[in-house]
Amino acid sequence: MARILYSLLLYLLSPLVVFYLYVLRGKKNKGYREHFAERFGFSNLSHHDVVFHCASVGEVLAATPLIKAVQSENPTLTILVTCNTPTGREQIKNNFKDAVSCCYLPIDFFFATKRFLKRIQPKVLCILETELWPNLMAQSNNNGTKVLVLNARLSAKSQQGYQKIIPLTKVIMHSISDLASHNQEDAKRFIELGLKPEKARVFGSIKFDITPTEEQLNKVAALKKQYNNERFIWVAGSTHPVEHEFILTAHEKLLKALPNALLIIAPRHPEQFDKVAEVLKNSNLSFSRRSEDNYNNQQVVLADTLGELQCLYGVANISYVGGSLIERGGHNPLESAAFSVGVLAGPHTYNFDHIYPELISAQGAKTVTDENHLADTLIALSTDVQKTIKLGQQAQNCVANNQGAISKTVNLIEHYLEK
Repeated sequence: MARILYSLLLYLLSPLVVFYLYVLRGKKNKGYREHFAERFGFSNLSHHDVVFHCASVGEVLAATPLIKAVQSENPTLTILVTCNTPTGREQIKNNFKDAVSCCYLPIDFFFATKRFLKRIQPKVLCILETELWPNLMAQSNNNGTKVLVLNARLSAKSQQGYQKIIPLTKVIMHSISDLASHNQEDAKRFIELGLKPEKARVFGSIKFDITPTEEQLNKVAALKKQYNNERFIWVAGSTHPVEHEFILTAHEKLLKALPNALLIIAPRHPEQFDKVAEVLKNSNLSFSRRSEDNYNNQQVVLADTLGELQCLYGVANISYVGGSLIERGGHNPLESAAFSVGVLAGPHTYNFDHIYPELISAQGAKTVTDENHLADTLIALSTDVQKTIKLGQQAQNCVANNQGAISKTVNLIEHYLEK
């Protein structure tokens, strides 16, 4: 009954859902209007053995080593990677080329998910983190598709939200075949929501299983040469509106103490690229756009490209990971840490509360309270080369010491493929 009511409510809201995706989001990013039929389960794809669902760019980046490990161990498997956003779709294409199929996951309308599953007929559906859609999961379970929730995390706040819709939550928990969580606390929360204890495992986070490739290291070396690695370089990655201005204010203060410093700022969303460029034009800062590749010792580089952030982190002496000076919950600091680059973040990192405590405890990351504290910390680090290098080494050690989740997760997927 709970799922019937949920489905009816979704259908009642469908005009608003379509308006939001096609009109509002489509106005900001035309990619939302492309492949729109896939949102309703229509595509030219057919049977695939495994579906990996990654909501957006962050999940795609985290899942890429896992998916490639599954491919390496099972080269004949047909794999489909789904996402919700155009940037996620582009990241899938960049990371895998034609090695996997790609499409949008349909909106959780009953007939859309039914149509999607009838076409794809996966043996295993792998959901990354907490993209828990009742119709998709229940219909997969009813069709004999095994539903695995991987790299699962559940904050106390999210648990409270699921408790408010407990009849629907029980449908979700019943549909899960197996769950691999970050830690014991996350597993406990899922169990308290109704997941059978024998279905919950603790594997750690696959996000720690990140190792720079030779291709990436070569690109980092080239970028360092291009951007003059004798300068003090800091990268502000995945920044958001309002936060962009905080970052530029901090850089202006840093320049007063260190006139040769370089900031590389990478807005989180492509629709922000031109807006940040306008802010820079109206400032006293000289800048170049990464997409135009016309760098000439400016004070700021606007990273207005996709798929380069990890390598740009590798260029830096220190990084700032965005979404944390404002209440967005922060973004993944391990993309920087893996390149032995220490991390600065604001106080709002609750999206990664399974990672930041480890990183801070290992002394590979520092928290700043506001843009002035950020600037003061940058100034202090710029005058202490050894301290900055040590911060990066400790960040990388933290990554290395927490690896191993991918091999366990691959074994779990293979176990269900053999059933």
